[in-house]
Amino acid sequence: MTYAAYYFSPLGRIVLMSDGTALTELDFAEGVPKASAVHTQKDLPVFGEVCRWLDVYFAGRDPGALPPLAPHGTAFQQAVWNILRGIPYGTTTTYGGIAARIAAARGGRMSAQAVGGAVGRNPISILIPCHRVIGADSSLTGYAGGLDKKEALLRLEGVQLPPTGVETLRG
Repeated sequence: MTYAAYYFSPLGRIVLMSDGTALTELDFAEGVPKASAVHTQKDLPVFGEVCRWLDVYFAGRDPGALPPLAPHGTAFQQAVWNILRGIPYGTTTTYGGIAARIAAARGGRMSAQAVGGAVGRNPISILIPCHRVIGADSSLTGYAGGLDKKEALLRLEGVQLPPTGVETLRG
């Protein structure tokens, strides 16, 4: 069975999904219409852990250790998401940088576009910080929650961004 709960963040309502033990999905609620109609709402310990983590995060502090996570995806997606988990709070990396790490670990080559596809399928945004991945030219590239939320999350973490309306990061 899949369970759902909601978290009310400064950026809007967030839906949390769980298998009963671990968090399986987290996304801005407008991206998941009718979640409560399809899933059972239940107060689970993992939801409490995630909400406490998010409270610290949205207060502008590094929340530290993650609650139990169980994202579903291919072996390649899991490898990319594991790298995302290692991007420190308040920092960014590039799709190409992640591709280079995977290529070094596996041998051979890896495309930044393949990494971008896996990043885009991340089912647990914010906690698996896909918002910390930027383009090679420092541009703020796609984010399922919208570029405005990606920018807000990076600013919350203290990442230096250019003035509003400018598409690239500096520094």
